[in-house]
Amino acid sequence: MNSNSQMIGEPVLQTLQARMGMRIASALSERSSALPHDITERLRFARELAMSKAHPAQQAANGATPVGRTAGGSLLMGAFVPWWQRALGILPLVLLLSGLMLIQQWSAREQMMAAADIDAVLLADDLPPAAYSDPGFGEYLRTANP
Repeated sequence: MNSNSQMIGEPVLQTLQARMGMRIASALSERSSALPHDITERLRFARELAMSKAHPAQQAANGATPVGRTAGGSLLMGAFVPWWQRALGILPLVLLLSGLMLIQQWSAREQMMAAADIDAVLLADDLPPAAYSDPGFGEYLRTANP
């Protein structure tokens, strides 16, 4: 029992809930005449779905538990889901990880290609490689190319 049903008797609480439901239903029905046909059809479908879900909930409250449902009203879907549908749930994670690995490999390859291009230019130049490590060579490059 919740705190509201302890303060107010159970029949009184059900009566208040029924009245509130009737008020809401009448207000919605009153304003639904101005809605387009497709919206009224969607509302009708939602209303039928809600009523079909409310019916098993009322049976559970009366003590009868429908087949395939627990006493709390939740479906026991874990036992009925095939293995391939569970595997499809993991598929986005696998695709994400493989994409990240491909991006990392592509980035490493691009860095190696850039280093190889620089090495090729340095080795094809007329200067010996030892000249690049000379401290005066940096100064020569700054003054020779303004």
